[in-house]
Amino acid sequence: MKVLADTNILISALINPLGHSAQVLSHISERHQLILSDFNVSELRDVTERKFPQKLKTIEAFLDALSYDLIIAPVSPDRRIGDPKDAPILNAAIAADVDIVVSGDSHFQSLFLEKPRVLSPSEYIVNHIE
Repeated sequence: MKVLADTNILISALINPLGHSAQVLSHISERHQLILSDFNVSELRDVTERKFPQKLKTIEAFLDALSYDLIIAPVSPDRRIGDPKDAPILNAAIAADVDIVVSGDSHFQSLFLEKPRVLSPSEYIVNHIE
C-alpha cells in the first residue's frame, strides 16, 4: 500500500518522536510504501527553520531514519483543495497513485475522495495499527 504523509505529520513526528504522528510514520515506513514529495521535504525544512529552529540539526537524521520514496510534486494542479498551499501535496498523492494520505490538515480532512483516502493519524492508528 502506498501512503503519503502530509507535512504536518512530518513536523509533528520531528517535534514529538513519541507521539501519534511518529508512530504512524514508523509503521508506514516499516510495513508500507511511504511516499514523500519534494514539496513536503522543502516545507518541512522551511517550517522547522521558522518555528522550531532548535530542531534544524535533526531533520537529516529524522529523514534518514525513514524508508520512503521521494517524488516530484507536479507543478500544475490536477485537483483543487481549499488551501492552495496544500495543492502540491494532493497532486503529488494523485500523481503517485497513493492509497492513503495521512494528514491532520482540515483542508485534507474535508475532501471526500475515493482514492486517495484521507486519514488523520488517529484514524490511521485505529484502522491499521490496533
